[in-house]
This record gives sequence, C-alpha cells and structure tokens, in this order.
Amino acid sequence: MPPPQLPPPISRHVAVIGAGAAGLVSARELRREGHDVVVFERDNQVGGTWVYNPQVEPDPLSLDPNRRIIHSSLYSSLRTNLPREVMGFKDYPFIAKNDKKRDQRRFPGHREVVLYLQDFASEFGIEEMVRFDTEVAHMGPVEDNIGKWIVRSKRKISDDDREVSFGFDVDEEIYDAAVICNGHYTEPRIAQIPGISSWPGKQMHSHNYRTHEGFQDQVAILIGSSSSSVDISREIAGVAKEVHVTSRSVADETYQEQPGYDNMWLHSMIESVHDDGSVIFRNGRVVVADIILHCTGYKYHFPFLDTNGIVTVDGNRVGPLYKQVFPPALAPWLSFVGLPLKAVPFPLFELQSKWIAGVLSGHIALPSPEEMMEDVKAFYETLEASNIPKHYTHNLAGCQFEYDNWLASQCSCPGIEEWRRQMYDAASKSKRLRPEIYRDEWDDDDLVLEAYADFTKYTRKS
Repeated sequence: MPPPQLPPPISRHVAVIGAGAAGLVSARELRREGHDVVVFERDNQVGGTWVYNPQVEPDPLSLDPNRRIIHSSLYSSLRTNLPREVMGFKDYPFIAKNDKKRDQRRFPGHREVVLYLQDFASEFGIEEMVRFDTEVAHMGPVEDNIGKWIVRSKRKISDDDREVSFGFDVDEEIYDAAVICNGHYTEPRIAQIPGISSWPGKQMHSHNYRTHEGFQDQVAILIGSSSSSVDISREIAGVAKEVHVTSRSVADETYQEQPGYDNMWLHSMIESVHDDGSVIFRNGRVVVADIILHCTGYKYHFPFLDTNGIVTVDGNRVGPLYKQVFPPALAPWLSFVGLPLKAVPFPLFELQSKWIAGVLSGHIALPSPEEMMEDVKAFYETLEASNIPKHYTHNLAGCQFEYDNWLASQCSCPGIEEWRRQMYDAASKSKRLRPEIYRDEWDDDDLVLEAYADFTKYTRKS
C-alpha cells in the first residue's frame, strides 16, 4: 500500500520580529511550509546582533530607560568562539569562501558571520520578505478573535542619498501568528554589589565596550567569566596597569595570577565596594580600582509585546513556555525562537523554526494547552528541586543536543550530527584550557574532515 498522504498544509499569515539569524531561518522554514511571511527589521540590513556598530550608548551602564539604544553588543576584535563547521545551519554550511576579501579563518571575525547570514538570505530569497528600517512598536492579540495578532509598526522615512530621517510611517496589520526573534543582547544585567551606588570610579557594561581605548594605565575590574570577559580581559591587559577578573563560579578563597600575564588575576566575587575607590573581594584582597566593567549578561526584553499578562519575564525567566517556544494559552499563534543560552545557536534556531512552521501548517500536532502547561510546571519543579534559579531556565548547558534531537523528532527530520557534538565538546575543552590560542590551534582535524564529507550533501552542484 502507498504511504498515507499528509493533508495539504494550512497557509498562515505570519509576522516574524527580527532579521537576525533566528528571524532569517524562521522566515525560510515558514515559507517552505507554505506560509505567507513578513519579517520586521529595525535596521537597514540583515544580521541582527552580528551587525557591528562602533557607536556606544551615552549611558555606559545602559540604565537610563530614555537613552538612545544601540542594539549591537559586539566589540571590534570579536571572533566566534565556535568553529564555523559547528556554528552553521545544518543544511547551509558555514564554509570558508574562496575570496580574498572574506575571512577564511576557522574561527572568523564578526563581519564574516554577517556576510554568511547575508549569503543565506540571498540564497533563499529572504530579503524580499523583510521590511527594513521598520520597528514593531506594539503587538498583541486581537480582542475577541482568538489566533489573530495586531502588529503596529513604524517605518523610518529617510532620504537615502542624504542619510536624513524625516520621521516615521505608522502601519497597523492583522496576522494569524507571530514569531518573536528579537534577540536578547540589548538590555544589560548589572551586578548588585553593596556600596556600588557611591563607588567613585567609572562603571560600564560590556554592551558598551568596543576597544581597549580608555583603559590605558588603569586598574580595571571585570565582573563575570563569560566568553566576552575572557576576551576583553586579555585585550585590556595589553594596555592596563592591572586587570582583576571576578567570578561567582569560583571558590571564595580564589586568588590566581593568570598564566602568561604579570598584570592579571582571577578573584572570587566582590564582597563590597567603597567611596574611597576600594574593592573588597571575598578572598580578602583589596584593590583600589579605576574602572569596573560588568560582563554580566543580558535581560530578556520584549517592550513591544502585550499578552495581557499571559507571558511574563520574571527573574529573567520568559514564561510559561512549552519546550522554550510556545506559551500554552496562546499556542501556536505566538512562539519564540532563540531564547536558550549555552547552546550552539544556529542549528537550534533552525530546528525550533521548523517545528513552529509545521505546527502552524497542521502537519505537526501540539499537546493540549492543559498538557503543555503541566509539562511546563513539571519542568519548573525540576529546576526548583535542583536549586536552579529562575534566570537559568533557558540555560541548556549539558542538555542542548538532547533538546535539539527532541525538536528534530517532532519534525521527523535528522537530529544533530555526532561530529558536531564531538567538535563542540573539543572546542569547549580547548577554550577552557587554552583561551589565548584555541581559535588558531586545534587537534580535531579528523572531525573537520567528517564535517566536510557531510557538507557535500548540501554543497554538491546538481
């Protein structure tokens, strides 16, 4: 007997918020599934968080709600902390271009990632779906019309030749569904430290760091142990008098001079700061510092989204969400792509958006709202029982590939390749053990060969 035929897909009118990596692959997957897609992008190009802007905000801590917001958080020297083979979309490999103008390094700079995303958008005709220079000002459910969303947007009116803006065109439209892909690297989180409000030195968040200018001969303290802290501390150490890195993730007695540096130390967390400029660490050390740089991550922020209190951000937990994507009470008409942290982002975005597209078309079924809510409650109870705080709700460290493979099973598509998992583990270990050189020296060439053999499925000319 022939296999049963799937019912014809239902085509929805879908709004995608953001044209970064998550928004681009969402648009592709939605259109592949037969949906009518409009992508809203406030910038004039695709790339989202990967678009570098040398400008910084006037408020170095980004606390002023009325500040002029700069959406880029990239520093000038940033290179990827994942090899390009791991990083790329599953069916559009991030392969080095045979072009002298392109960055062919295995761990390329941020500009090469933008060019890759532009190539992706061009390959799949995504830019024709994007409304550039258009910001979503408000989005919410249509009253008395379940499954419909009203999107109010404002498009910048400008003279491109003179680069002059004349204001905004405001538009209001109705959509069947909305997919939120606006990223989460714009609203900084600031460390709460006793005495910080009266500390006299300069403070800034890494969101507003671009180069080491301003750190010459300074005593700098960096809070946090993320990839940005690792990179920035080493860049600053080349010009600063002293660099002190402090982290919650090390023991209270920690005090270590960093290998290869005579002016950089790792400390336990700050105990308090004082109006004489001193900073006291939990290890008992005291440093009089000039600058504190917060490398402390970001808040989830959806200023345009109104769900009548159904979806909230509480303790940096976006919820309730079924499997990090669907709010049970609003599914499938509202979904989120790209919330998880500590995960290989692009393949995850691809699988999340494939799932959403299939659910909206009717090819993939969701559990009932009640069943989804029970799943969410059970997940939260598991976190609480393990003493995992709310702000780690979206942290997939240790379970990202299981999550990816669960998504793939819902979509009846291949999961994460074993070489990708092993290469990620190898890169993570190398980054931890050799932070200065892991981007330029590696010992997993066998996995690279395996990856490129796999890529021939997508790169071979027909």
